[in-house]
Order: sequence, then structure tokens, then C-alpha cells
Amino acid sequence: MTAGRLYGVGVGPGDPELVTLKAQRLIAAADVIAYPVAKRTTSPTTSRGVARTIADPHLREGVLEVKLVYPMTIEPADHPGGYEAAIAEYYDRSAAELAEHLDAGRDVVVLCEGDPFFYGSYMYVHERLAHRYETEVVPGVTSFSAAAAAAGVPLVKRDDVLTIIPATLSRDELAQRLRDSDAAVIMKLGRTFPGLVEAARDADVTDRAIYVERASSAVQRVVPLADVDPESVPYMSLVLVPGTWGTEPAVMAAGSVAVVGLGPAGPQWLTPEARAELAAADVVVGYKTYVDRIPARAGQRRFATDNRVEADRARHALELAADGSRVAVVSSGDPGIFAMASAVLEQLEAADGALGHVDVRVVPGLSAMQAAAARVGAPLGHDFAVVSLSDILKPWPVIEQRLDAAGAGDLVLALYNPASRTRRDQLVRALDVLRRHRTSETPVVIARAVGSPEEVVTITTLGAVDVHLVDMRTLLIVGSSTTRVIAACNGHAAKVYTPRSYPET
Repeated sequence: MTAGRLYGVGVGPGDPELVTLKAQRLIAAADVIAYPVAKRTTSPTTSRGVARTIADPHLREGVLEVKLVYPMTIEPADHPGGYEAAIAEYYDRSAAELAEHLDAGRDVVVLCEGDPFFYGSYMYVHERLAHRYETEVVPGVTSFSAAAAAAGVPLVKRDDVLTIIPATLSRDELAQRLRDSDAAVIMKLGRTFPGLVEAARDADVTDRAIYVERASSAVQRVVPLADVDPESVPYMSLVLVPGTWGTEPAVMAAGSVAVVGLGPAGPQWLTPEARAELAAADVVVGYKTYVDRIPARAGQRRFATDNRVEADRARHALELAADGSRVAVVSSGDPGIFAMASAVLEQLEAADGALGHVDVRVVPGLSAMQAAAARVGAPLGHDFAVVSLSDILKPWPVIEQRLDAAGAGDLVLALYNPASRTRRDQLVRALDVLRRHRTSETPVVIARAVGSPEEVVTITTLGAVDVHLVDMRTLLIVGSSTTRVIAACNGHAAKVYTPRSYPET
């Protein structure tokens, strides 16, 4: 006997008219219709299950129906293995029951509200049976598509990225996902709703969040998130957080400057906090090379300037914020390390209270020295110092004094701004100072353009540094007396590290 065919059929979010033509045809022709139904029911409608109720107009009279009864709904599992074991046993049992019909040559349609592969219950039956029987999955209209239509709000436009988030995540993770998202849909509500409300508040999205209950059904409800009674929220509900492309951000902190670290190179180095801050800003200010790294957003003004006018740039950002703008001042790496954070604060202080109403915040970024160190291992594993070799803003004698002190203190040194096209001799002089305190075999890392396509990282020694490899895109890490190199082996690159312990003197 030829086995029957298994169909996983999405019946959409609630309105029978949203069932696709293909789904209608298969439902009408099926030998067996199977559908999930809750163990405890309160009405004739729920006793048939949501998916069965949606499909009702399309069923032929006399079709064989198989109820797949959940072992629990909201009550605790009494299975000795807990919820996971109980639900796995349920799907095993359901698959076995359906397999009997398939083996008897009957075609089986398993109904699933929404889409079968979008948080759908059918997928667990599919995992157990699809490798044994000829199977077809028919997609359905998703609940969030119906919800967006009911709310009359576009979810995403242009380059917006939509994130689907289960409300079963922790409050902190929910809030972080919402901060990171251009637009979001939050599913799996019910008992998770109070935590979602708190997370939305933490992420500053409450004002644009829309609650939709039983989308497209006869009892559909659409209200602002802030107006929902937590005690009334069923599982069949969700929250939409539409994108803000082409509009002003819904929650704007007027009169603020965020000094944002972009990390050492591309978007993979950008922190979620920095990404959210850039998305919320209506003005971006910075050195042109760094501003160009940020995707343009409609309605967002951008002021890109030369790298040598830090004070002017900082003052301009503060003035824009004083007029009510939310400004992001961008820096490569971390903004508090030889970058724009101190420049902005210096201009804030110079204003002598005139800009006291402007909120200035610093959003950290991954620093160049961290990125360079990670490429080779852990050379910054013990005490270290960080020195810029640029003598544009401080005299060379001060730099030399600090190098000498760090060398005498046996500190690992991260050297920023080591050389430029017009400033070459400072690096030579700096290495000479360090050679007073280090042997020629001291490990040195030369890291150029880390994170970019031009990245080159070289491990050498203090006695063999080739200064011609160094420019303004380069950072040097000079080891201490305890810094070690693990030689390359079996195809693995060499590693540099500084032990956390220090030998007794």
C-alpha cells in the first residue's frame, strides 16, 4: 500500500478569508484533518482549537478529524521530566498517531495557525515525520503581517531591519534587542507581558509600541502598549515596534550630545549601544573618514570636517545640541582615548555654564589597542601604559619623560600616533628611550589598520623594529620584561602574552 502524503498547512492569523487558495484546496481534499487543541477549554470554539476554527468554512463534511490535545496549557507540568519532557512526549505521541493514518494510505493535513514554520506547532511534527513520508508545507499569512495591517502602520521601510523577538527572553536581553532594532515584533505574550512592558520602557520604545490582540479575528484589539492591562493579555497577541525611517525618532532627548566610539574599523566592531545612539541621533558630527563609516539615514543631518579642527567640531556639536538637537559626535576606537570625548568636555567647560543644559554622554567603543592585542593574544595581560607619540598637543620632553617612567616601571606600552608622513623621528627617539630599560629581544607588536581590508599585524622585537612599516594607522605594543611569545606551530600563528603573575624581586 502506498503511504499517504503529509501536509503542514498554515491557515493564517484568524480571518478565514486570509486562508490561501492552496490551503483551502488541500483542506477540502484531505482524508484526515489534524489540529492542536488545548487540554483545558472554556468554550466550543476553543475546544476545536484556533486553527480548526479558522479552517472550518473550508472543511468538507465527514472528513476524519484528529485532535492533538496539548498535555498542558498554563498549568505547571506534572511530568517527572518537567515541561520539556512533557511536550516532547506529546509530539512523539501525535506523530505516532498521524503515522498510523499515513501508513494506511490516507493524506493528512495538519492545520497550523499563522505560518507552519514561524513559531508554528506543526514544525515539531514535521521534524518527526518528514523524513519518512512525502511531505509538503504550505505557508500562511503570519500574525505580525495581519497585526501591522490592523494597526495601519508600516513596520519597515527602505534599509530598516526587522527583528522578531520572543518575549520569553529576560528583561535585559529584551531591552537590548529592542535598542538594537530598527523595528521589532515581540511574540509569545501572556504571562511574559509585564517583563516586556519594563523592557520597552528601558529601551525607550513604549511611545511607538502597538499592542495587537487576536489580529484579523472578530475580537481583534489594537491599542497603544501603554494602555494595556497586563491581566488581560492572552498568548494570541503581540507587540509591534514600527521603524522610524523617514520620520523623527519617536522619543527624542532634546539638547544632548553623545560622543560615540565606532571601534577600530567596520560595523562588526560597533557596540549595540553605539548603534542605537547613531540611529536615534538627528545630527552626526565628526571627522569625515569616520562620518563616512555610518550609513546615512533620511532626515539625519551630517557635518563632516577635517581631523585637525577638534575644538571647532566639539563646539559646533554643543551649539547644535543647545538648539535642541540630539547630536552624535563620532570617534574611531574609544572616544575617551585620545579622541573626541575630552575635546567635547573641554569646550563644555570653556562655555562657563552657558551650555549647562546640554546633556553630554560618552558611549564607549572598542579601542585600537584592545583590537590589536586580541589579534596576537594577550600582550596587555598585566599592567600597561598608553602613550601618544604625537607632539602636536604636548611637547616632546613630556612624552620622553613618560616613556622613560613607563620603561623604568617595566610596564607594557601601547603607543598611539607613532608616526605620520611629516613626523617620523619621534618613533625612533621613543624606541631609543625604551631600549634603556628593555633588552633587544623584547616582543613588539606592530598592528596596522586592524579590522580593515588593509590589516597587517607583525610580531617582531625591540631590536628589529622596522620603522618604515609604521604610519598613523598603526599602533605599537612594546612588551615588558615578562612578555612572552609562543612560536607558530602546526599552522597556528604565533601568540604574544604577558603573564598575570610577576616574578619576585
